Amino acid sequence: MKIYTKAGDKGTTSLIYGKRVPKNDARVEAYGTCDEVNSMIGLALSYLNNETFTDKKAFYEKIHRVQTILFHVGGELATPANKKVRWVLKESHITELEDQIDAWEDSLEPLSNFILPSGHPASSAFHMSRTIARRAERSAVSIDDDVNPLVISYLNRLSDFLFVAARYVNQTLKGEEIPLKADI
Repeated sequence: MKIYTKAGDKGTTSLIYGKRVPKNDARVEAYGTCDEVNSMIGLALSYLNNETFTDKKAFYEKIHRVQTILFHVGGELATPANKKVRWVLKESHITELEDQIDAWEDSLEPLSNFILPSGHPASSAFHMSRTIARRAERSAVSIDDDVNPLVISYLNRLSDFLFVAARYVNQTLKGEEIPLKADI
C-alpha cells in the first residue's frame, strides 16, 4: 500500500465513511490538532529515553494509554455527525486522567504561583503538548454539528493532565520550575 493517494491534491480529504470535506474543515482541524498533540507527547517521551527514574515503566504505560485514547478521540472527531462512531469515548477515560492528576499532585510541591514552561526538555515538551491540547479543545468546540460532549471534556482534562505530567517530570528529574515574576 502506498502512503500517498493523491486524493487530497485538490484541497479535500475524507472523513471516516468517506465523506469528502475541505482540508480546512473544522473536523479536520480538530482531529489534526489531536494528532499534533500526540506527536508532541511522543517527542516529550523521547527526551526521557536515556533517563532513569523509579516508576519510568508505569509512567510510559500511562502516557501511552493516553496517546491511544487521544488517537481514538481523533477518530471520533473524524466521524461525520449522524454516523456511528467506531470507538466511543467514555466518562471513565476522563476519570482515568483525573485519578492520575490527583496521584501525581499528591507527590508534587504545591503551586503558590504561576510557573513558566521550563526545566527538563521533556517537561517543556509536555507543556507544549498542553497548549496544543487546548487548541484541539478550541477546534472541537468550533465544529458546527454534533460532537460528543465527552470529547470536549477529555481534551480539557488532557491539558490539565499534561501540565501535571510536566511538573512531575521536572520534580522527578530535578528540572528547574521557574515561577512567574509579578514585576516586569
